[in-house]
Amino acid sequence: MFNRVIDFFDNLYSPIALAKNRQPPMGLTPFVRYFVAQFKGAFAIRIGLVAIGSIADALMPVFVGMVVGMLATTNPGEIFDLHTQTFLWMVFVVVIVRPLTFVLDTLVRNHGIVPNLVDIVRWQSHWHVIRQSWTFFQNDFAGRIANKVIQAGEAIEIGVNLTIDAAWYALVFVVVAVVVLAQLDPVLLVPIGVWLLLYAVLFSITMPLIARYSEELSESKSVMTGRIVDSYTNIQTLKTFASGAHEDKYVADSVLDHAVSFRKLMRVFTYMWSILFMLNAGLVVSVTWLALAGWNNGVLTAAAVATAIPFALQIMNMSGWILEIGSNIFRQIGTTRDSMDTIAQPLTMLDAPEAKPLAVTRGELNYDNVSFNYWRGKEGSVIDEFSLAVKPGEKIGLVGRSGSGKSTLVNLALRMFDVQDGSIKIDGHDVRSVTQESLRAAIGLVSQDTSLLHRSVRENLKYGRQNATDEEMMRAAEQANVHDVIMGLSDPQGRKAYDAHVGERGVKLSGGQRQRVAIARVLLKNAPILVLDEATSALDSEVEAAIQEQLTMLMQGKTVIAIAHRLSTIAAMDRLVVLERGKIVEEGTHAQLLASGGHYAMLWERQSGGFLDLEAAQ
Repeated sequence: MFNRVIDFFDNLYSPIALAKNRQPPMGLTPFVRYFVAQFKGAFAIRIGLVAIGSIADALMPVFVGMVVGMLATTNPGEIFDLHTQTFLWMVFVVVIVRPLTFVLDTLVRNHGIVPNLVDIVRWQSHWHVIRQSWTFFQNDFAGRIANKVIQAGEAIEIGVNLTIDAAWYALVFVVVAVVVLAQLDPVLLVPIGVWLLLYAVLFSITMPLIARYSEELSESKSVMTGRIVDSYTNIQTLKTFASGAHEDKYVADSVLDHAVSFRKLMRVFTYMWSILFMLNAGLVVSVTWLALAGWNNGVLTAAAVATAIPFALQIMNMSGWILEIGSNIFRQIGTTRDSMDTIAQPLTMLDAPEAKPLAVTRGELNYDNVSFNYWRGKEGSVIDEFSLAVKPGEKIGLVGRSGSGKSTLVNLALRMFDVQDGSIKIDGHDVRSVTQESLRAAIGLVSQDTSLLHRSVRENLKYGRQNATDEEMMRAAEQANVHDVIMGLSDPQGRKAYDAHVGERGVKLSGGQRQRVAIARVLLKNAPILVLDEATSALDSEVEAAIQEQLTMLMQGKTVIAIAHRLSTIAAMDRLVVLERGKIVEEGTHAQLLASGGHYAMLWERQSGGFLDLEAAQ
């Protein structure tokens, strides 16, 4: 029965729901409110339940005083007869109201809010961040970004719930205490008032420091996490360059920075607690002395003394608890602010308001006077007033030294970056006027930097065409000469063949095997426009020859742009375009360019083993 109640609260909210406005706002308060507002019903219930619980707790000293008063004024044997209704009321509060309130609050908090809010912050933050531009991820550590997304969920949940648990609870409790003590003797409010003033000063000084140092600590933790993850991600480079000492220092520096930030935060805690202990000692002694003095002077009854002193003790105990929770809240504020700066960055690569899906009917690709530079304002462009018309079904080979702009032209067509001048059109549609997903669905890309997802081979192969059958998938793998390799795979969890996981970025496969999987993935995707960016660079000559026929078949009926330093792989293209510093310096067929004796002919003559001799070509 109780499990059904828990299930009800567990399912109050979906952890993968999306907000109506998908852009988390900047600014600490708007950022927190953005997520909390999605749980406003549950939080409203919590506020009411915590208030009732606080009042019930504040009645405990009153009950103690009432019992002491009964003992002082009632003869033995008569206490239950004379005070039955009072005892029943106390029992109702202690046995029914207080436990039921806290059980309901536990259900709302632990099952309705906590897991759902934590994960909905992470999910919505990830949903937004994953749609950032490629540049966003190029400028940061993946581990650092992930850490900020993960920590934001707990920081917001803990911060808001602790605020209700501590600040709201304490406010209600103190109001009840002040009302009760004022009725007993207004003099008792003097030490409490002084204590509250000094406590507020202590709180106002230490909490902003805790928030600031926690933000620094969170940032240093993210940097430390980013460096550690970067080391793990590039473990092969670390091992092959035998750079252990250098790498140790690189990570150790971030650990030391984290330790310095941690120590600054802990120093605030030490001063804060030391001062609080002295304030609390003064509060208990002064209230106790005034209460006893009042009783001694005949102003207060024994019941009043028995009420006042427990209130002082409870406030003392609560003060430490509130300060502890308050410091935790402000630590979460610092963490939330740190995460917000990354998560709430506005998207810079957006679909146009009226963007429609791209329907490729011919496959015509036009670069019209395109200019682009990775760093705005810097002199010289990577691509400078570049124009190129690729006819439907035409096969174009891009030739040029590293840095001449070949891959940049491909990335601009995929809209990984936006052109700064000019336009790129597919079948007459500006790539900025269509949806990004439809644009990239229309282009099949095999790049020289092949990266696979740490998932099964099946998931990697079907990534560009989720509805493909296993038979189609295996046929594509066979065409890419990688089926036999896949059938021999296994992972530590016992998964085999197409179910085996390939490791982060596909590290369990050789470079050539990853490249063949990538080719199979594009074969299966079967997009109308094909981009081969050094597609066979990681393959040996025998394997390349084995799949060259399949690549030739794949290119039939498609518009193709191929990039290769190995000129023999693109010599048969319909047209070769030679680039230098983002501009076309020559174009024509392989034979025409050789006959002209120009730039391409010089590069061809200086081939070494089929690759461009880049040093000699300069």
